[in-house]
Amino acid sequence: MEPERIRAILVDDEELARTVLRELLAAHADVDIVCECANGFEAVKMVSELAPDLVFLDVQMPKLNGFEVLELLDRDVAVIFTTAYDTYALQAFEVHAVDYLLKPFGDDRLAAALVEARRRIQGREKLPVAALAAAARPHGALERILIRDGTRVHILPTGNVDYVEAQDDYILFHAGGKQHIKLDTLSSLETQLDPQRFVRIHRSYLLNIERLARVEPYAKDSRIAILHDGTKLPVSRSGYARLSALL
Repeated sequence: MEPERIRAILVDDEELARTVLRELLAAHADVDIVCECANGFEAVKMVSELAPDLVFLDVQMPKLNGFEVLELLDRDVAVIFTTAYDTYALQAFEVHAVDYLLKPFGDDRLAAALVEARRRIQGREKLPVAALAAAARPHGALERILIRDGTRVHILPTGNVDYVEAQDDYILFHAGGKQHIKLDTLSSLETQLDPQRFVRIHRSYLLNIERLARVEPYAKDSRIAILHDGTKLPVSRSGYARLSALL
């Protein structure tokens, strides 16, 4: 019986690295390379369009690194990291990668990784994207927000965010008069942002305190935050206590 074929995408900003990997994969007849990508933006787009079984993913790339690519994927996929840096190995396995190949690697090491990839793909063991995204999030405070809009990706520096609003299963980023929506929860985002800059002023709002002009009484036991651009946001009793601790 002919083995199940594996549709693979190669993602690496270095053409030579892709060439070497392509030549090594030529010895594995069940692997079909359906696309090669030179950056993370291309990878996000092509994984969405081509639905591969396996992605060979470099870690250090300009604009989007390998872990940020994982955060933006919209489908299940098995991942083998290929990188010249061993410092990312632990994080790679935290995101449940099939394997972590340290460049330069040879056919024996690649063959071992493919054995595990075949096992996972045939056993349908690819993890849900939500699990990959949660594990891929960087340690420490976020410096930028990655927002997917179809096949496009927006990179929003956290310093540009005025406030964040909860909307059912989504959160809405308000930044410089523009709005960006992302599937996430306000509680999850709150744990990732710098607590000295962003404060939960209400169950539905996270505020960048650098945008705050003043706080005024609004009704009995309630207050309202007025931003420098005139935006008014409700402030709960517990939110006011958190805000007061930072001011």
